[in-house]
Amino acid sequence: MTGYYSNAEKRRIEDSMAVQPVSKKPRDDLALAVGSVERAVQISKGARTSSLQAPIMLLTGHKGELYNGKFHPDGTMLATCGFDRKILFWNTFGDCDNFHMMTGHTGAILDMHFSTGGEFLYTCSTDKTLSIWDSQVGVRVRKLRGHNTFVNSLHPARRGPQMIVSGSDDSTIKLWDARRKTPVKTLQEQYQITAVSFNDTADQVIAGGIDNVVKIWDLRKDSIVYRMLGHQDTITGMSLSHDGGLLLTNSMDCSLRIWDVRPYAPQERCVAVYQGHTHNFEKNLLRCAWSPDDKKITCGSADKCVHVWECNSRRLLYKLPGHHGSVNEVRFHPSEPILASVGSDAQIFMGEIEP
Repeated sequence: MTGYYSNAEKRRIEDSMAVQPVSKKPRDDLALAVGSVERAVQISKGARTSSLQAPIMLLTGHKGELYNGKFHPDGTMLATCGFDRKILFWNTFGDCDNFHMMTGHTGAILDMHFSTGGEFLYTCSTDKTLSIWDSQVGVRVRKLRGHNTFVNSLHPARRGPQMIVSGSDDSTIKLWDARRKTPVKTLQEQYQITAVSFNDTADQVIAGGIDNVVKIWDLRKDSIVYRMLGHQDTITGMSLSHDGGLLLTNSMDCSLRIWDVRPYAPQERCVAVYQGHTHNFEKNLLRCAWSPDDKKITCGSADKCVHVWECNSRRLLYKLPGHHGSVNEVRFHPSEPILASVGSDAQIFMGEIEP
């Protein structure tokens, strides 16, 4: 069995777990920049770098482990989801109020992404389905069925028609047209798939799983174009750079790797390896992300800290404390120097960093 849970019981959730999404409070008492005492002193003296109400904001309301937190493309709100099957929307600024909650999945929500323009939100779950939500109205507009077991990952195409790719424990990669309820194409793999993405032009699918290999599928030929070897354990997350030329992957071997996925790249496509974060016995699917300018990277970590590296120097810029459980996803704000993190402690942090 792959995925987030050490036993089958954690896949299920009791109906009695009701969400009370009401709490939000500033956390000025935490040192935001552990890697730099000078930065922490500057923040404590009021040298602000963002429009957050306080240097660090703590949001609570979920009643279970959190696996995903994504900023809306315009940066005005944050969506979070996880084990309690709820999707909560939070204002990024001001009091960071929880202003809406969406329900519909009958299992833990394992992955979530906004569409490029932010009109839609896509989710996948242990209930074997994907869902499409209207993020402006706050309702589900379509449920997609086709996988036979847990759907670990999904990703929408960046441009063109509303295409979605998903990967599952049933060892298949499925392509979906958001206007249809059934998959338009199925790619058969040998092992469970834990992370998927499109390339920049959506004519290729990138997938990783428990076989430790990153595979590039050509959708015109329905075949694997090439494989990228290097990880020594399950790939838990992947993220394409904003310019579309590089792929970031996180693995249970406690490494982050950057791969050159441009056409005609050298045969050795791994261009950088980063270490410092950890995975543990929980085997959570820890995600990873790029900063808006593609100069920094971040990822989830089981050591309860948020890690941020500078890409070129491979230097660890930040190791941020605060969570009381595994940090499962970290995201950069699309326009301000803000990080959002969600963890197994059911807490959400938003904190500012240097621009």
